[in-house]
Amino acid sequence: MKLSRNLIALFCLLCITLTGCTSGDQVAGDSSGKNSNILRLFNWNNYISQQTIERFEQTCQCRVTQDYYSDNEELLAKLAAGATGYDLLVPTGDAMDTLIHQRALSALDKSQIPNLKNIDPGYLGTVFDPDNRYSVPYAYTTTLIGFNREKLAELNLPANSWAIIFEPEYLEKIKGRITVLDSQRELMAAALKYLGYSASDTDENHWQQAKALIIRAKPYWAAFSNTSYIRELAIGNLWVAHGYSNDMYQAALDAKKTGRHFTVDFIIPREGAVLSLDSMVLHHSGHRPDLAHRFINFMLEGENSAELTNLTGSGNPNLAARPYIHPEIIANPAIFPDTAQLARLEMLHDINHTQRRLLSRIWTEIKLR
Repeated sequence: MKLSRNLIALFCLLCITLTGCTSGDQVAGDSSGKNSNILRLFNWNNYISQQTIERFEQTCQCRVTQDYYSDNEELLAKLAAGATGYDLLVPTGDAMDTLIHQRALSALDKSQIPNLKNIDPGYLGTVFDPDNRYSVPYAYTTTLIGFNREKLAELNLPANSWAIIFEPEYLEKIKGRITVLDSQRELMAAALKYLGYSASDTDENHWQQAKALIIRAKPYWAAFSNTSYIRELAIGNLWVAHGYSNDMYQAALDAKKTGRHFTVDFIIPREGAVLSLDSMVLHHSGHRPDLAHRFINFMLEGENSAELTNLTGSGNPNLAARPYIHPEIIANPAIFPDTAQLARLEMLHDINHTQRRLLSRIWTEIKLR
């Protein structure tokens, strides 16, 4: 039986090569895609190295195709609009909670994931998936402030508080040189934390206070951005950005590599911030759960998991990866927070339909003002 499967896999791979299939194509004669030797991955932008993908393809004698999203709202919206056929998704906790409630995920067969033992127990058993029936931790990020160290020192501005993106007395000095995430939950969370509330607070009065704070600051911002701030920080066009720790790591690395005369730094604000745990999950519309399980187990190997962190600067819940991660990354408290900093971080919780509608209305008001 094992020999037959290998022959089928090789035949499918040959068909793919001969027909020149592209990212969304299926093997000729197979309208369902169930027999195509392709793993379809729906992932965040820049969240896995091409070398890792190629190594997995060689290992399983298959092909990996990827589509991308820039925040969880986009992921959920695309799936709600009918995107199907994805074998693996990599959602953050609150989005995963939504997908579980929608019955959009398939349960894992843990017997096919022996490397699950490598995960730090502190990242298992989340409120979203207490038994890890559906999810395997992949990586985590913090949502924080990235900045041009020399420029902020020159202007005598604080980088360790959300005040830098919300208070006009500071914003006046950096007008047009600052961006914030184009994400309802993330930007509201930053405003709520600055106001002294939980990032997952759902009190409507508190949301209205956060909206007012955002609208007051908005005229000073250059843009709402989920991706372009990486390059703009690295070349010096931006002096401050609200974004993800792994993106800030990339901006810092790019600025250093290109010999810029400034340093991109990033820090967790003293008021606290969001910790986002991204997990690998199986979508119910996927055609190759066998490849999906192999990929999950492959990514849990220490060296493969470390390659993700060394490339992207993401936090890593995999204990077996630690010996292979660059020491300077592990030493960075914005990527690997210590106990005191972890106490100031919180994961976003899912919100119900009524709250989602209210938040969408608030977001529309923010964007239109």
